[in-house]
Amino acid sequence: MSRQDRSAQTHDYVVVGAGSAGAALAGRLSADPTVSVLLLEAGPRDTKTEIHVPAAFSKLFRSDVDWDYDTEPQEHLGGRRVFWPRGRVLGGSSSINAMMWVRGFPEDYDAWGEAAGASWSWAGLRPYFERVERVAPAVVRDNDDETWRGGTCHVNDQRSPSPHTQAYLKAAEQIGMPVVPGNGRDQRGFSRTQVSQHGGSRFSTADAYLKPARKRANLTVVTDAQATRVVFDGRTATGVEYVQRGVTRTAHARREVVLSGGAVNTPQLLLLSGIGDHDELADLGIPVVAHSPEVGKNLRDHLMAVLAIEADDGTLFGAEKPRQLVQYLARKRGLLTSNVGEAYGFVSSDPSVGLPDLELIFAPVGFIGEGLISHDGHALTLGAILVQPESTGTISLASADPLEKPLIDPRYLSDPEGKDRAALLAGLAVCEEMLVAPALRAVTKGTFVQPAGGEQLTRARRDEIALVDHAHTLYHPVGTARMGSDAGSVVDEELRVRGVSGLRVADASIMPTIIRGHTNAPSIVIGEKAADLLVGADVPRHRVAAET
Repeated sequence: MSRQDRSAQTHDYVVVGAGSAGAALAGRLSADPTVSVLLLEAGPRDTKTEIHVPAAFSKLFRSDVDWDYDTEPQEHLGGRRVFWPRGRVLGGSSSINAMMWVRGFPEDYDAWGEAAGASWSWAGLRPYFERVERVAPAVVRDNDDETWRGGTCHVNDQRSPSPHTQAYLKAAEQIGMPVVPGNGRDQRGFSRTQVSQHGGSRFSTADAYLKPARKRANLTVVTDAQATRVVFDGRTATGVEYVQRGVTRTAHARREVVLSGGAVNTPQLLLLSGIGDHDELADLGIPVVAHSPEVGKNLRDHLMAVLAIEADDGTLFGAEKPRQLVQYLARKRGLLTSNVGEAYGFVSSDPSVGLPDLELIFAPVGFIGEGLISHDGHALTLGAILVQPESTGTISLASADPLEKPLIDPRYLSDPEGKDRAALLAGLAVCEEMLVAPALRAVTKGTFVQPAGGEQLTRARRDEIALVDHAHTLYHPVGTARMGSDAGSVVDEELRVRGVSGLRVADASIMPTIIRGHTNAPSIVIGEKAADLLVGADVPRHRVAAET
């Protein structure tokens, strides 16, 4: 049991979660010296060395900066539990991810606009992306402004990409796929990954928003502080209760409380606070503040299945050798600057599919066992990712104990028509074609690392094993506090939680649909937009008068 601290803190805004959205939100709000902001983070400060060395990100899995979640057993994945790493540190998942800056398609955001109004469409959100992205002319991809874009988050091309990555892109061309600039107008095809790095090191939202603001007297960042419930006066949120080093404390908000814990922790905290389905809350003995049946529902995630094959020298297997360590420490170049996922491509599982429903990904290393197992040798990894899943899952409470991990059930491949399964197998079939293309055949050895012994199997059997026995998350859960104009949505178009006042949500949980891309960039944009919604600011204007 935790001890109760009778002291209380009062700020204008209390933000829960210092991740991709929360750090951006707190940074923007605290730019106004007339308001005070308290930012609560369950994890520690981002001092761990592996956070800042790009290629070391998988060493952070199941560490003290990871929530270290596992899903419920997945019926269609052989009854396996799937490991779900989520950042529990300043910067959140932007401090432990693969730094892939992949915006998604404009049509993805237009779907948000249909669900929640025009300000959430691509035209409405594009100015926020431009405000966020600090990129040089060589990295600008939309061809309508070749000047330096001085945003907040550094977005760069890779400093020292593997030569095997070029072989992967060449293999894509050899099987008839286009190679296109990343984050360009038409993203159908294969691209080198743009990365959230600066000078060869990770550039998280802690770097972008919190470190520049650390001298602001009006911003208080409290780490090792796990929120346990939102405090209400009637139906008005007035603060947040949290536990820090065994002591329960309360932070009061004069204006509003904002939850930015992400697609797992935000619905968990809403449920613990009495916002959810009244029957489910009653079963756990949690007093109901607002009946909101969709809290924790509508969970979507990107599922990935990979093939790993032995390869020639030059992969990330050699990243920790003395020469590479010296190169990184002296010049911030070499294999350790790799984000691992060095290239990707968007393709359709079937010609009848309009926009791509698959992303293919490449890593010049054996990324096996959900990133938890090291392969002793040189290997390459090709993966297929389902970016438009039909299957939906849930986040729910295991008990009313706020310190107990929630139940995560993405229900992968559970769609009744089997479209998700068929699409992923089609994606793996494209990976198989790339592996026998001349460019990759010249640098691989034909022996599979995952699934082990796969060279002795038919392609179909090999791909089936890769899917059922080895598929895992690409770390992009969304939708569990869905935003919408309809009364059934958890939050409205201004991110206000329905049924109560003084409480908003700003993170990936509000995404009404999942994007064809990676969730770090749009989560930051959500934090930026939330700050403007809270203070009533005008939205940034697009730098070009009209789309061309």
